[in-house]
Amino acid sequence: MSTVSTMGLVDVAFWACALVAVAMGVLVFVVDSMARATYALAASFVATGGALLLMQQSYLGVVVVLMMVMEMAVMAVYMVMFMGMNPALMPMSMVHSHRAAIGVAVVTFVALGSGAVLVPWPERRGSPSPDVTEALGTAIMESHMLVMMVVGPVMVATIVVGVLLSSSRTRYDRMGDDLDQPALDPPALERREERR
Repeated sequence: MSTVSTMGLVDVAFWACALVAVAMGVLVFVVDSMARATYALAASFVATGGALLLMQQSYLGVVVVLMMVMEMAVMAVYMVMFMGMNPALMPMSMVHSHRAAIGVAVVTFVALGSGAVLVPWPERRGSPSPDVTEALGTAIMESHMLVMMVVGPVMVATIVVGVLLSSSRTRYDRMGDDLDQPALDPPALERREERR
């Protein structure tokens, strides 16, 4: 396959990813449930990550895909955990304060666009690293290694605490801190007693 045809396929794939990213971003505000909006946002970021990969920004593309997929998955878990599956899928308005939101969006777009066009960009100093991905990874994993090591356990602890707070009675309440006591009120018996 010639270089020209390969570049043509890359261009087509890039614009396809761009269109999917924009379309899924619009769907976030069109769909009528929190769960659907969450998955539409995840699809938008996956398409954005694909576009970055096609621009040969391998590290950023993979980070965007992994980070946003995990974030949306955790968000969906929290939604179902605290709301249940049916409320998460129930129709509801995903947009609030329409006029104020549109006004803020327009003002923000004009301000950022004006800054990008009117502000003089600084000239490059020095030369870029031969391998930008390696330089970025070195910067993150050397000076920010402690932060990266702390974030993982904090996220796991957050999920565990969220699960514990969402359940009114857990096995530790029924069987003791060491889980060595006989279950005094298993869930089946609790439901029978409530019915009576």
